[in-house]
Amino acid sequence: MQVFHTRAVVLRQTKYGDTSLIVSAYTELFGIQSYLIKGVRQSSKKSAGRAMYFQPGSILDMEVYHSDFKQLQFVKEYQWAYVYRQLFTDVVKHAVAMYMIEILQHSLKQPEANPEMFALIAESLQELDVAEDGVAANLPLYFTLKLCAELGFQIAGDLSGDIFDLKEGCFTSSLPDHPYYIDGAAAAITAAIIQANSVSQLGVITSNRVQRREILQAYQTFMALHIPDFGELRSWPVLQEVLG
Repeated sequence: MQVFHTRAVVLRQTKYGDTSLIVSAYTELFGIQSYLIKGVRQSSKKSAGRAMYFQPGSILDMEVYHSDFKQLQFVKEYQWAYVYRQLFTDVVKHAVAMYMIEILQHSLKQPEANPEMFALIAESLQELDVAEDGVAANLPLYFTLKLCAELGFQIAGDLSGDIFDLKEGCFTSSLPDHPYYIDGAAAAITAAIIQANSVSQLGVITSNRVQRREILQAYQTFMALHIPDFGELRSWPVLQEVLG
């Protein structure tokens, strides 16, 4: 098989046998892929610490063997593409990252290359790593909406309406004939986040914990309305707790 160099964001790891891992990762070249990582769980000095490379959220540079005809690929070499300063040790940032990773797990189904999607994921995790508190609190909202846009159901049209219709994916001034909408401050905050051109601008968007919970819950409904079998997020109760 041909060897390729690609960056990858780890989404999930599963123990395989006594010493190995099967890792699901979103790669820059091939989209979502599964890799067999041999020997990283051995107790030898050579293997010590190697499993930590494959924590969910890790951003790696990898040399991989790839075949379009195989569901399980193999890794030749790997190293950090980005070394986190706080994301794995800060309780709030880690909870936000695990929420981001889980919505990716629920959303990304097919092994299709999408460099823009990879850039969104990797850059958002790096921004989260160094973010101030106000930015980190709003980043799950920003990331969810940006992810929806990459998945093809971007919020369309004028943002001036005071109601966000989750089913239709647009702002409106007319009350929908279904229960899937948010209004008031939640809709206004959503409009502000959509207009943010970068993560750094999130710090000036004012939201409290009650509003963030309401909005994130609504965004999960938004995704469930547009992604078959989206399901419930196990990281959601943890994120609610740490964000206050």
